[in-house]
Amino acid sequence: MTTTTMDTAAQLPVVHTKPESSVSVWFTHSLLQCKRLLMVWLRDPATTIQIIAYPAVTLLMFRIVLGNYITAYSGMPAIYGQAALLTLIAAMTGAVVSALGFKREKATGLLSRFYTMPVNKASLLTGRLLAEMLRILITTVIVLLVAVPLGFLFMENPLTNIALICVPVLFGIGFAVMVTALATITEGVMLISLIGILNTLLMFFNTGFVPIAAYPTWLQAIVENQPMSCAIEAMKGLSYGGPVAEPLLKTVAWTVAMIAVFAYPAIRGYKRAAETA
Repeated sequence: MTTTTMDTAAQLPVVHTKPESSVSVWFTHSLLQCKRLLMVWLRDPATTIQIIAYPAVTLLMFRIVLGNYITAYSGMPAIYGQAALLTLIAAMTGAVVSALGFKREKATGLLSRFYTMPVNKASLLTGRLLAEMLRILITTVIVLLVAVPLGFLFMENPLTNIALICVPVLFGIGFAVMVTALATITEGVMLISLIGILNTLLMFFNTGFVPIAAYPTWLQAIVENQPMSCAIEAMKGLSYGGPVAEPLLKTVAWTVAMIAVFAYPAIRGYKRAAETA
């Protein structure tokens, strides 16, 4: 019997475990972390309302209160700027919700438990950013579909429409990296205060809220070149017609700049939070 058992064991295949730091393990674990976060968000009604229903309802409010006045002032249907604006607001709001979720995971010890498990450590952050991208993509589609009955029309070229939907994702991933970095070095109340002030300033001083000519002359250059305005102008060009290349390049530049400045602090802060939780 012993000989038979040894012969059977000798015939079994040898499985070589891939190291945690390998690219394939990082990719697989990032997808698992992404799936976990998406399921957490979907099971939380408050989060779903905040990142999906809130932007759609706000778009309706903007259209009712300001739509006709902006259209009469600029000659361009206001819905194109407002729809673009609300997709970006949804991206920023969702980033804050995600950052607060990170705070909860740190407080409950879940983050530190992940760090002690045989999990690729980089996947904790990249999985969160991947979930952010998918959330922004879904929210953008919902907001734009809500805008269709209000007068928003997609272009006939499918590639143009795909590019239109990708602009908020591009903007949102840079903003998410920045918020994640801030979340690792601030307390919950301070984080909300900092991002709340930033969101308010960006939301009211951009070309999607009112046309650039409505702002004081000395402020127009700042409003025109702030990251939200660049993304909004790119989306206007892709949906209604107009310049696309310049505002899109500015959006890419802003995104690259945010990632370049905040990626390393986010990585270091994430690691420190997991090790000290």
